[in-house]
Amino acid sequence: MLNIIIAAVVVIALTIGIVWVIDKYVPKKVKPLIMIVLWVLIAYLGYSTFMSVYGEIKFNKLKDKRYAEVIETLIDIRDAELAHRTVTGKFEGNFDNLIKFIDTAQFTITERRDTSVLDVEQTRIFQVDTYKDAVIIDTLGYVSVKDSLFGADPRYKTMMNIPSAEPGAKFELKAGFLEENGFRIPVFEAKAMKSVILYDQDKNLIAKENEVISVDGVNGDAIKVGSMEEVKTIGNWPKNFSNEQ
Repeated sequence: MLNIIIAAVVVIALTIGIVWVIDKYVPKKVKPLIMIVLWVLIAYLGYSTFMSVYGEIKFNKLKDKRYAEVIETLIDIRDAELAHRTVTGKFEGNFDNLIKFIDTAQFTITERRDTSVLDVEQTRIFQVDTYKDAVIIDTLGYVSVKDSLFGADPRYKTMMNIPSAEPGAKFELKAGFLEENGFRIPVFEAKAMKSVILYDQDKNLIAKENEVISVDGVNGDAIKVGSMEEVKTIGNWPKNFSNEQ
């Protein structure tokens, strides 16, 4: 973009210089036609420069708006996945199953109490009542996952759809396990490609956006939460797009 602007400014300055030379040295009969052509060229270059800058400004404004919408949905997906892991011990890689889970599953409400209980073995050995610390977990009741996460809002039923993208575009969702230190750790990943989110925008600007490396931008060619390669449940967006990672 900067190179285009510099080139256009140089050409415009050069053209103005040519106009001055023509005005000073070219015969009067030819001068009007050449002057008209040159001023048209200056106007065209000026317009092209303005549109290049304005076009990218519009693109960035629309991009930020769509990214924010996508991130809000990814946060919903993550909340649903974390609830699924809490209840079942694993993540879910299928949206239909995840939605069924939200509709039917319940969180268990528990209370932890510290207490002391008779240590039978120590009592037998020492022939005197001996106590040991223990933790008692009482089940107080159950609460609906749907009510806890979404209340009366049915948006979770369409959270597989990418907001503002081409009709029918859906998030990619995967789930599985990673082996670490002999343990199988559940992982998941949900993502949307930038090219899908910005499907109706200038391809050159999309290609440039895919190569972004910035602390205040979404790096890479996709917006995603979680990972299938490492244990994490955060998203790859900076805080300026959302209060949640």
